[in-house]
Amino acid sequence: MDTDALYIADRHKKEFTYPIHNQEVYELNFVENAPGVQRIVGDSSEVIGPFDLVLITSPDLEHVWEQHNCKSNDIREVTVHFKFGMEEDGLFGKNPFMKIRAMMREARKGLAFPLKAIMRVYDQIDSLSSIEDGFKATMQFINILNDLANSEGAYTLATTSYAKVDIEDDSRRILKVKNYINENYMYEIKLKTLADLASMSESSFSRFFKLHTGRTMSDYLIDIRMGFAARMLIDTQDSVATISFNCGYNNLSNFNRIFKRKKGCSPSEFREKYRKVKIIV
Repeated sequence: MDTDALYIADRHKKEFTYPIHNQEVYELNFVENAPGVQRIVGDSSEVIGPFDLVLITSPDLEHVWEQHNCKSNDIREVTVHFKFGMEEDGLFGKNPFMKIRAMMREARKGLAFPLKAIMRVYDQIDSLSSIEDGFKATMQFINILNDLANSEGAYTLATTSYAKVDIEDDSRRILKVKNYINENYMYEIKLKTLADLASMSESSFSRFFKLHTGRTMSDYLIDIRMGFAARMLIDTQDSVATISFNCGYNNLSNFNRIFKRKKGCSPSEFREKYRKVKIIV
């Protein structure tokens, strides 16, 4: 109901059968004892270990946990749906909640937490569904979010271009370059052009970009193009060859090779995955 703060589902099962979906509410999903399960969030696909914890705060981001190679007969999944935490003009816009709100903005692309962070909140997640008092359950959940926001090692899943989120950066030079790439990824982009945008030499810009983003310029460009390509495979009926050309690749074989290296499957296989029945909840 709209008046409920949380919806908590705590269940044990033998397999994942829920189809790929997206939803209007935010979701924190915890999975235990399911090594070998494949987690798909947007254009990210990973095989999980014994513990998995993901926060998703975008209504447009498709996601699913698939059985894949999991042999466990006792999988535990705790799913929490909620719709608060990103308000700028309410309680969560105040200083004590700034880290939570920043984390949730990152989670528009899906945010996965490392084992150390999961263990930090494990006991709270484990007991969450047994709390009968709604106020106390909500306060414990907010504390879970706060502990996760203050943990290290979380990483985003879907690419920025796939998730359709605004590009953000604390460096004006890098932001200018990222916006240029986002608007011109379908064309040939030369290093000199980007260096000129940043008012730097090519060698200085390359070092600056990698130091600031943790990726080389070429790796970043590939990730952006692959994100747009993945979105086109889902949202359009265009051929793979057309999508390849529209993402800046004139060589289809090269596009297919890079896509498979980045996404773990061919463009056609990726499209087929998303042709499964999708639902919005």
